[in-house]
Amino acid sequence: MVNGKVTGFTAACVLVSNVIGSGIFTTTGFMARDLGDPWLILLLWTVGALLALTGALSYSELGAAIPQVGGEYLYLRHAYGPLWGFLSGWASFVVGFSAAIAAGSVSFAAYLLQVLPFSHEPGPAATVLALALVWVLTGTHMAGVETGGVLQRLLTLTKVAAILALVAGAFLVGRGDWGHLTVRAPSTAPGLGTVVVSLIFVIYAYSGWNAAGYIAGEVADPGRAIPRSMIRGTLFVGVVYLLLNVVYLYALPVAALAQPPLLPVAEKAAVALFGTVGAALVSILLCISIAAAVSAMVWAGPRVYVAMARDGILPAGLAEARGAGGAPSRAILLQSGWATVLILSGSFEQLVVYTGLVLTLFSALAVGAVIVLRRKRPDLTRPFRVPLYPFVPVVYLAIAATVILYAVVERPVESAWGVATVLAGVPLYWLHSRRPQQA
Repeated sequence: MVNGKVTGFTAACVLVSNVIGSGIFTTTGFMARDLGDPWLILLLWTVGALLALTGALSYSELGAAIPQVGGEYLYLRHAYGPLWGFLSGWASFVVGFSAAIAAGSVSFAAYLLQVLPFSHEPGPAATVLALALVWVLTGTHMAGVETGGVLQRLLTLTKVAAILALVAGAFLVGRGDWGHLTVRAPSTAPGLGTVVVSLIFVIYAYSGWNAAGYIAGEVADPGRAIPRSMIRGTLFVGVVYLLLNVVYLYALPVAALAQPPLLPVAEKAAVALFGTVGAALVSILLCISIAAAVSAMVWAGPRVYVAMARDGILPAGLAEARGAGGAPSRAILLQSGWATVLILSGSFEQLVVYTGLVLTLFSALAVGAVIVLRRKRPDLTRPFRVPLYPFVPVVYLAIAATVILYAVVERPVESAWGVATVLAGVPLYWLHSRRPQQA
């Protein structure tokens, strides 16, 4: 803490934890099946890193210029008006954070049951463990910004150390073969649509690189700290993701990674490298990784609702901090309460299918806000400016538009649900705007 503010390092920990969840440990199996080419897989993970970096550069300008909690909600409100800000906050609550917290917590429970001496069958135990994770993290972050920061740093450093140990162990003592990187799977000739859909999986695995912007108002010297944490954190994640994919392809040929079951690709690679003990080690790593990601979302998400409450779009009480810790307890409770409902109902599974589309849409609108605000608010103080402007934000927008277009064509049902979820916020905003405002 610096003068009651969290440091740029803590902000970077929030970003790294928010990005590195379960996606990197599961996605490559689907890509191996659909693409069948080790170098094409690595290329798409590199493209995903570059896309995330162009987004991080754009968000860095916005976060430094508007150093308040709220992230995309604030950027869209300033650039496009209150309706688009509200819809961004609505999407953050429904799918961006709460559903992701629910999904992550259930995944945490599933992996934890694999290493505990209990039944591995899903049931009440999994639900209890998922809820326990949510509410332990909720209580910790409600205790204060400093307490939450300590937990976030601890979880992030533990996760990063475990991942680096896995990578080092794979290359030093693992039973792999570099020849796997030169062997393509037979009978695979992916078209452009298949490649773009695989890129959507990659983009989803990288989502969360904008997390530091949500807590900008709690960061010391945000004009410098936010760009540094976003850019360096995103670059670090990109390197980690590439290393992990090299480990997978070093451990097994792409045809083996493409064999069912596809989801536990990290476990299959660990077993090939280290034997049966590898699966248990990866399960423990996944538990730590997911817990850190859920913790980051429990921290970041409520800051959106705080910003909305300060603007009068949500009840003012959500912006109030309880105690000396400075944490917005009511906003944290609101988000964790909705996540609990989703865990108990199971409906979050339908929500997370199209989360990637919704997140891509609003991140593209936020990157576009850089261009809009350069014209609309030329007087705005900008401690950091996007390099190679407007090339960097335009590249992000072009790729995001391509991804959204192919998502609509290739996955029309999920896309329709995504659009419906966003539009469901319109009548809520309309009802609120017609309500008399208190003096």
